[in-house]
Amino acid sequence: MSGRDSRAWVEVDLAAVTDNARTVARIAGARLLPAVKANAYGLGAVAVSRALEAVDPWGYVVATLEEGAELRAARIERSIVVLMPARADQFDGYAKQRLTPAIGDAAALRAWVTRRIGPFHLELDTGMGRTGVRWDEVDECRDALDTPLFEGAFTQFHSAEQADGSAERQQERFEAAIARLPRRPALLHCANSAAVLRDRRFVYNLVRPGVFLYGGSPGAGLPAGEHVVSVRSRVVSVRRLLAGETVSYNASWTAPRDTTVATLSIGYADGVPRTLGSGGSAFALLNGARRPYVGVVTMDLTMIETGDAPPAVGAVATLIGRADDQCVTLEQFAGWAEVLQREFLTGLGNRLPRVYL
Repeated sequence: MSGRDSRAWVEVDLAAVTDNARTVARIAGARLLPAVKANAYGLGAVAVSRALEAVDPWGYVVATLEEGAELRAARIERSIVVLMPARADQFDGYAKQRLTPAIGDAAALRAWVTRRIGPFHLELDTGMGRTGVRWDEVDECRDALDTPLFEGAFTQFHSAEQADGSAERQQERFEAAIARLPRRPALLHCANSAAVLRDRRFVYNLVRPGVFLYGGSPGAGLPAGEHVVSVRSRVVSVRRLLAGETVSYNASWTAPRDTTVATLSIGYADGVPRTLGSGGSAFALLNGARRPYVGVVTMDLTMIETGDAPPAVGAVATLIGRADDQCVTLEQFAGWAEVLQREFLTGLGNRLPRVYL
């Protein structure tokens, strides 16, 4: 079984991904370094990268050496920047796959430059407190940075979606660090989706869009990309409940009246948040109507109430996406589940086939 014949699946609109990329490029006025890490946020790094070739990106960002190798195996030839801090014992893998490391400590930097493997990007920690050379400690690396292999430098904003001045402070630290380097690299990149959409002042000559490409909004008050992801599941069971009867583990929902419950063949092992049906306004779309989730989501199954309209076994319910003249957006669904949009996307299980439109 595969695709739409499966019990449940994820549809990915690749045309919408490329349209969102064009929107970012137009707003930024800079070339793209799209984030296709974590399997393109769960949607398929190879398929997404091939689609994005149409917008002529400078290259791609991945998280690990293995993710970069996957793109090379798929004959993606553009530059691939690996954001995970590079270790010296992995340098042969970087060389073999022609990958560009993000280097964020003096020891790794000197080891890479000594071996003269290829270009690298320097990560500067301007406030994330996670990885990278601290903005106020770059002088310790000056000798190793005086090389033509020093292609780019970047930082990670921790709150670019918030108009709280933090991104501006990080940018000031970034520029101060760049000013102290023995040479200015050809490429600078700081702006993620949120920073691009907030203000072009954060844009240098590359931008790193992520969640916006996949149809999400990078923060409150910022626009979402064009709809990309749909999640659908088939009904596998339909049963009549009497008032007072219960549904799911710990009898987590009690029928307030005689009603019908349909069971969908998708659960938290597929990435559906377990608490989706624990009261509230969350609903799936089925047979042209909104059907509320009931009871806690189980590992493989999710229940919805259909009232006096029992669906047929095999009918398709839409958890996210368009159905008839209605739509559940990624932003709406993530809000119900109280998870980040990117968290939900990357949590979509591998046993769900990806169907590419």
